[in-house]
Amino acid sequence: MKIGAFEFQEPIPAFEEAHVIAMLYPWLDAGSVGTLTLRRLERYFGSQELGRLEKPGNFFDFTRYRPTTRFRNGQRVQRVSNTRVSQLEGRNNPPLIVMQVREPHANAEDYIESLIEVLKTLNVTRYTRIGAMYDATPHTRPLQVTGTLNGEPMTGLRGLVSRRRSKYEGPTSIMNTMSQELTKYGIEDVSLMVRLPQYAQLERDYAGTARLLEILSTIYDLPADLPDTEAGKKQYEELDSEITGNPAAQELVKRLESYYDSRHSGSGGEENDKTEEEPEESNLPADIQTFLSDMSQRLDNPN
Repeated sequence: MKIGAFEFQEPIPAFEEAHVIAMLYPWLDAGSVGTLTLRRLERYFGSQELGRLEKPGNFFDFTRYRPTTRFRNGQRVQRVSNTRVSQLEGRNNPPLIVMQVREPHANAEDYIESLIEVLKTLNVTRYTRIGAMYDATPHTRPLQVTGTLNGEPMTGLRGLVSRRRSKYEGPTSIMNTMSQELTKYGIEDVSLMVRLPQYAQLERDYAGTARLLEILSTIYDLPADLPDTEAGKKQYEELDSEITGNPAAQELVKRLESYYDSRHSGSGGEENDKTEEEPEESNLPADIQTFLSDMSQRLDNPN
């Protein structure tokens, strides 16, 4: 059965109020956190594919999303990048659907329209985009997760922080226009983003992945052993060893710790049941403001 540009297997499940957990590649997938989070969910619970784009080449440039080749049972198999829609097995209250969404290179309006048609057909009431971005965060403190609901800070959820309104101006993802469509059809638009140490830029950040899974576990009452905290802990311990003996790196971490603690003074870096709110930058110490300004310039101009 076709739903927009997607081809779905029949019969299509009749959901009453399904929730989607989606990640957008490559935007906001720092440390592959979004990718790893969906992979962990699918492997832990098992998943059943419901549908995928019928002709992904209508939307994706395969010189940018390269097909991959592997051997299975002695046969060479090619895997082409696609947007897949799968249901997590055994999660029915609410049903959880995962989507590996990719940034389109062409026909973006048709792509977004098809995604919305899929959500409407599956009776989705909440669309949660997950991911990670680099920030002025030390690896020696608990990683913070920011959450928004329909563009406003989420409150009353353990472990989330509320950030100042972004002053960013510049290139962004066309997929951000999807929020307007979600609102039009009464679908809750949720965003959960974990903040990672900018100076580390690990290819696979397992600490960030575990942190995001902890938040999802709180929201959906998922098993406590779903987040693999040990892998991330070991990874950051190795980062400690690399920093030791490097005075410049140690000073950087020290300054980031000072900035982090100034944002979360009173909580001692510990989680609480309230959404924490950061102080305005104008209220921060002058040296921290200067440091953040310098870091922002380095992030905007990496070369």
